[in-house]
Amino acid sequence: MSTDHHSAPASECELVLTRLIDAPPGKVYQAWTDPKLLQQWFAPRPWTTSRVEMDVRPGGSSLVVMAVPDGTEFPNRGVYLEVVPNRRLVFTDAYVEAWKPSAKPFMTAVLTFDDEGGKTRYTARIQHWSVVDRDVHDRMGFHAGWGKCTDQLCEAIGAPKPEA
Repeated sequence: MSTDHHSAPASECELVLTRLIDAPPGKVYQAWTDPKLLQQWFAPRPWTTSRVEMDVRPGGSSLVVMAVPDGTEFPNRGVYLEVVPNRRLVFTDAYVEAWKPSAKPFMTAVLTFDDEGGKTRYTARIQHWSVVDRDVHDRMGFHAGWGKCTDQLCEAIGAPKPEA
């Protein structure tokens, strides 16, 4: 499939990042599902990921705490909606734990890990509840931040910097 197909937003409320990573899908998927591995790359440096708790199964909850250099922490709670090992991972912050609604849902992430000749076409489709939320995420630096984190993910799994 062409990169354009993968990177085109499916709606006006969606932001998309796609990269071709020189590693098999299982390795890229593991970077998203192994707490120790995720902690190494999830926050764009100089931010860090100070804590990760994951129950990677449909309905399982997650907690990823990012911290700025001064130590201020930003907890991100969510629930996994779909888990297809080595292929697809869907999670949302609409719930903070097993079907307990979030006070302010912001996004649902649909991550796919498609095999392209032994490499992985990694696509992150971030769906927002509104265009306003999408614009807020875009202004927060979605493309630069998620791009930097994808570079850090590759570093954590021993893959070269990915192709756009």
